[in-house]
Amino acid sequence: MAAQGARLPLLWPVRRLARQPLRAPLHWAMPIASRLPFLRLCLAAALACSAPAHAQQPAPGAAPEMAARPAGPPQAGGRYVVDPTHTFVLYEMGHYGTSTNRGRFGSRDGQVVIDANGQLARVDVHIDMASINTGVDLLNRHVQSSDFLNVADYPTGRYQAEDVRIEDGRVRALAGRLTLLGQTHPVELRAVRFNCYVSPLHGHQVCGGDFETEILRSQWGISWGLQFGFEDRVRLLVQVEAVLVPPAAPR
Repeated sequence: MAAQGARLPLLWPVRRLARQPLRAPLHWAMPIASRLPFLRLCLAAALACSAPAHAQQPAPGAAPEMAARPAGPPQAGGRYVVDPTHTFVLYEMGHYGTSTNRGRFGSRDGQVVIDANGQLARVDVHIDMASINTGVDLLNRHVQSSDFLNVADYPTGRYQAEDVRIEDGRVRALAGRLTLLGQTHPVELRAVRFNCYVSPLHGHQVCGGDFETEILRSQWGISWGLQFGFEDRVRLLVQVEAVLVPPAAPR
């Protein structure tokens, strides 16, 4: 009995609460219309607390949230190196009169040199033919084969242009030549857009834009499929950016 009596002080508050009716919090006793602002406040607080801590942090390697500064025209006498992360050649070729086959090549390296007056440029870009990506592995391998680009023997394409005119700080067209499969033919690129800016990543001037043209692939000896529905005419879309190389510091 003494042991049971010793437990009474502990059980007494529980029994007393058990005999009392349950009461809802004050806000639940309000009319529904009056509870809506309170519910909205609770929901907003819950969403704010549940947001992941990393939501406000930029992804590793992401570009900073900074606007690029304008940089004026290409620098007279400047030398620019092609940025392979912003330089690609895309092709479009129709087949069977239905959809369009598309693929993308990456650049290997290249440079752009501006003359001392800032009015003419010389362009030389190497294209990595093995980098073709159509989104379909089987098609990638077919384009790389001797039916099309024969990448095993000709791994690099090349586009060269001299006397590229710079008018009002912009390049509007390039009259150059394209080398594929060891053959070189004239190809003119038309500028869709062109601009220069100061990169927020490294602080150097960057110039570039989008260019396009159409070629007949048979000029380079690429004739597979011409007899059964693969078109000869190929549209080329070129995006290119080149970074100004700072002049060497005097010794």
